[in-house]
Amino acid sequence: MKMIQSHEEFKTAISTGTSVVVFSADWCPDCVVIKPILPEIEEAFTQYQFLYVDRDQHIELCQELDIFGIPSFVVFHNGEEIDRYVDKQRKTKEQITAFLNNLSFNA
Repeated sequence: MKMIQSHEEFKTAISTGTSVVVFSADWCPDCVVIKPILPEIEEAFTQYQFLYVDRDQHIELCQELDIFGIPSFVVFHNGEEIDRYVDKQRKTKEQITAFLNNLSFNA
């Protein structure tokens, strides 16, 4: 999973194709729980580019995209947001997989 280092890198990365962006932080307990399963999910959904955005390093980007809770999964196609998975509850591998399987977009 590619870690985003700048706002410009984010914009370039999501500009073509379909990207699943994971907004997270090291101090977030729910983020820590799902971190070990993210490589498995990425491997299962090779049609998507997976990107990681550290919420603390990119506060302005999170504000711009209305990311209020983490972890959040936001899907972009050719630079446009097409869906997002944000929930107060801890996310499981099955829930994340179901979200990706049920995207209303075909990559």
